[in-house]
Amino acid sequence: MNQGTTDPSGATDVGVTDVGATDDVDTSSVFGAPCWVSLTSRDLDATQEFYGAVLGWRCRQARLGEHFRTALKDGIPVAGIAAVAAVGQRAAAWTPYFAVANADDAASRTRERGGTVAVGPISFPPGRAALLADRDGAAFGVWQGKLVTEWEAWRRAAPTFITLHTRDAFDAVMFYGQILDWASGRPGSCEVEYAEEAVLLRSRDAVVARIESGSVEAPPDPSVRAHWQVHFTVTDVESCARASEKHGGSVLAEGEDEAVLRDPDGAQFTVTARRLP
Repeated sequence: MNQGTTDPSGATDVGVTDVGATDDVDTSSVFGAPCWVSLTSRDLDATQEFYGAVLGWRCRQARLGEHFRTALKDGIPVAGIAAVAAVGQRAAAWTPYFAVANADDAASRTRERGGTVAVGPISFPPGRAALLADRDGAAFGVWQGKLVTEWEAWRRAAPTFITLHTRDAFDAVMFYGQILDWASGRPGSCEVEYAEEAVLLRSRDAVVARIESGSVEAPPDPSVRAHWQVHFTVTDVESCARASEKHGGSVLAEGEDEAVLRDPDGAQFTVTARRLP
């Protein structure tokens, strides 16, 4: 799935870069959990070269046409990439998509709770997609239907988790919990765990998302620009950082086990050391 984008004809769309259904069960088995990530790009060729060098991805043209790509890691589809029509039209960004049992219900709940429905829901057999934003403006998507990649294989191949940076973690958990049925007790739903410095989201006993807003005792910070940060697991953080610099990106922060990078279009993401058992 791709983040909502505008093609050269001016039509706003939510794209599914590879809609071939897997043999895995559909999103109802992991509803509420992140199940896909997408990227907007101003230059598809440069984007493919950058992520190929940094993350070892290769891309293939998606079924939606020449303005869409599916990124592969070891042959497994891990992300969607969509070309934006113009430089100033939409900021390049990574966007997570969450599995839902019903995309229309998720969109309606988003509106009712003060969020925004940017695009959709739109049917893309074998499912439906929508691009949304929470009350503080953090963009996210929902997907209902067959998964592009079997969920466990996707998590092993690409993202390790995603993080929401927001002004009020508790308020964000309430919002997303009501949209995505977190902690509902239904089979397949995600569990919410309140840790010392953040709220953790678990699916199938794995931590798949983190919501944080600074110190636990600090009041909500209105200056925080809410956004979802995608974390990709890698074997060598330092080599990814050097590759980013060499291929037109930048390094915003770097540690031994993690680095925050920016691609040539300005989209931020994090690489995290793969911790083998």
